[in-house]
Amino acid sequence: MIPFRLLTCLFLALAMQMAQAGPKIERWQTTGGATVLFVENHSLPIVDVQVDFAAGTAREAAGKAGVASLTRSLLDLGAAGMDEMQIASRMADLGAKLSGGVDMDRASVTLRTLSMPDKREPALAMLRAILSSPQFAADVFDRERARSIASLKEALTRPDAIASRAFWAAMYGAHPYGRYATPESVGALTRADVLAFHAGNYTAQRASLAIVGDLSRAQAKAVAEELTAGLPSGPGGLAIAVPEMPAAGEQRISHPAAQAHLLLGLPALKRGDPDFFPLSVGNYSLGGGGFVSRLMKEVRDKRGLAYSVHSYFLPLQQLGPFQLGLQTKKAQVNDALQVAREVLANFLDQGPSEAELKAAKQNLIGSFPLRLDSNRKLLENVAMIGFYGLPLDYLDHYPENIEKVTVADVKAAFSRHVRPEHLVTVVVGGE
Repeated sequence: MIPFRLLTCLFLALAMQMAQAGPKIERWQTTGGATVLFVENHSLPIVDVQVDFAAGTAREAAGKAGVASLTRSLLDLGAAGMDEMQIASRMADLGAKLSGGVDMDRASVTLRTLSMPDKREPALAMLRAILSSPQFAADVFDRERARSIASLKEALTRPDAIASRAFWAAMYGAHPYGRYATPESVGALTRADVLAFHAGNYTAQRASLAIVGDLSRAQAKAVAEELTAGLPSGPGGLAIAVPEMPAAGEQRISHPAAQAHLLLGLPALKRGDPDFFPLSVGNYSLGGGGFVSRLMKEVRDKRGLAYSVHSYFLPLQQLGPFQLGLQTKKAQVNDALQVAREVLANFLDQGPSEAELKAAKQNLIGSFPLRLDSNRKLLENVAMIGFYGLPLDYLDHYPENIEKVTVADVKAAFSRHVRPEHLVTVVVGGE
């Protein structure tokens, strides 16, 4: 019988080997200046394309909060003389699907299509029209602006949304990451604001394309040229400013909800920072590992102060946040907050134990192949590599970068990125 420890080592080695046999990613630029990353994969007759623009909410001008999301929502609601119903019907007939969204750094448009030419080519032509010649019809603009205002008003009644907004504002202040749309800011937007935002931000120089699936390199190059040929021309995006670090503080906001929402954090991690790996390993032990994390054991299991508690790092183009969060009964806010702070302070002082470190690395390495087991998941990773300019072998070396992390590495990384003198706290609904 093979000893359990040997089985564990064999499994870990196999997982690393599987993950290290990563996809071959090719990179080039279109004639218009867009970056393209391509993975050839003929296992399924499918092509997935994601086009990312440096057109997230951090690109909004002062006084124009909400224009990035409104612009993205209008893109596929009318293009090339077709209204939204005609576009949706055409995509359904082709068996294709459009999706996407917007965050602080980027706006994304994603297409999944069958790779047969009679399906692929018209689907890609539709995507090109949506990217390069959206109509932004006045009546559709008015409707979507009204819908956005109604959604914002509803969100502002929920304690989770109130807490999130106050938390980001406390962390980032006047920095673009700290801005957020309001019913008033969206209500003041005009169709001309959307047209200007699209013309200035949805350009080839601000675009990054990820293509994964049943195409040759030559076909992928033709697709990339076709999709970007009609994009507006303009300069590449300016770098987002480095945020100033906040002073530690606590903000309490009253709310009638039965559960209080607690958030603690600070600006912490930029995409591409080598400390990402020790921070990821350490955070699994702190609050990212579900029921095996310290926060869950101390806050929920031992004291019953919350049903769930979490922590995570969100790396962005500039310093994205470290966040620790939980919900608890109003009467337990102070106790829960004290325990959460104590757990974090102890972790900053001691780091994970060797047993916690080993468990974290085994989980992160062992689960890594599941992040690449479909075209869609692979597309998401390749798009992230392309947009943020990460090395093409990032996925190949991910397991070994996790495996080599030590307790000392975790402690050093946390001491650099999670500094208590900058930790802000927001409580919504506490007594």
